[in-house]
Amino acid sequence: MQRYFVQQSTDNRAIIEGEDAHHIQRVMRMKEADELLVVVEQQAFKAEIVNLQKDSVEVLLLAPLERSVELPVHVTIACGLPKGDKLDLVIQKATELGMTGFIPFEAERSVVRWDAKKWTKKQERFEKIAKEAAEQSHRTVIPTIHSIHILKQLCEAAKSFDHVWICDEEEAKKDTRIRFADHVKKVYDNKSILIVFGPEGGLARHEVDALVEVGASGVTLGPRILRAETAPLYALSALSYEFE
Repeated sequence: MQRYFVQQSTDNRAIIEGEDAHHIQRVMRMKEADELLVVVEQQAFKAEIVNLQKDSVEVLLLAPLERSVELPVHVTIACGLPKGDKLDLVIQKATELGMTGFIPFEAERSVVRWDAKKWTKKQERFEKIAKEAAEQSHRTVIPTIHSIHILKQLCEAAKSFDHVWICDEEEAKKDTRIRFADHVKKVYDNKSILIVFGPEGGLARHEVDALVEVGASGVTLGPRILRAETAPLYALSALSYEFE
């Protein structure tokens, strides 16, 4: 059953507008009395269409769905800006895997640089990708797409998380490594985690040192070096395995 997110409801009724309203009427060809799923303030409901207008669809919220679909921990991914459209893939798949927030990080070794105008378009695209992936995977949360951070901003943001992990390829090269699973076992439900990944060239040592100074820990995802777009998905999969 198709799922849609709405901002608020009144008297067990909600209004779906914009592209979603167009999708319901023009793509799905739904009519009054048809049922769909609606998410309001992180609660999913079975709903019934009661009124169709040109640019909006009014629905009646019938019953809440009790099944929990969210990770019991809140995971934000910070990625060094990679080349091409790799972030599209990361955001889509990380949303499906349970990510709650995404921070694009302008790392020293990031090849691309986005000015304010280009970033505005990128952010709109990323937010749309996250929303569609959340709908497709039947989530109750759309991940927050944060503005681009430089190192100083990332270090400041890191202070608000319960756990901060740096996925550093230098950790993977060590003979003695602390396993990712060992870090995960120290995390309890409802805690917040920030996981930082570098771009294709990895993180510079001064970036790692700066994050460690604000409480971050270096972690390894195993002995192999993963691509910039693979590592975040690996980490989220490991967290899902542990908690779900």
